[in-house]
Amino acid sequence: MKCPACGKSLSQKVAGNITVDACEGGCGGIWFDNFELKKVDEPDENAGEILLAIDRTKAIEVDQNKKRHCPRCETIIMMRHFFSVKRQVLVDECPKCGGFWLDAGELAAIRQQFSSEEVKEAVAEEYLSDIFDSYLATRLMRRQS
Repeated sequence: MKCPACGKSLSQKVAGNITVDACEGGCGGIWFDNFELKKVDEPDENAGEILLAIDRTKAIEVDQNKKRHCPRCETIIMMRHFFSVKRQVLVDECPKCGGFWLDAGELAAIRQQFSSEEVKEAVAEEYLSDIFDSYLATRLMRRQS
């Protein structure tokens, strides 16, 4: 597979019970197949520690505005979106295979956002509640009028 950010060949790296594809010696990005990122996205998931120090060439500059093709599906352009409701880390996700591309440093930033899956879910629930509760209450009042 080729790196969607810099074009270098990706190499496999084992982290616990998953094998990811990393751009070692290139831009330092990491490809996670569907459901792999969930296994290393929290600070207490020790398997992810090895992925925080992917060897990279600092001279390689990645164009964040360039559309990226999925390294697995090749013809599919990935969607760029925020990883969580905190809206701090932009990631690339393939709409076909569900894999994620993280640029260098993004895994570390993701792991710092939430201490556990429970905290992540609570923050997401609060965020959605803030957005939709007043809207739904207004709609209900209009129906009852």
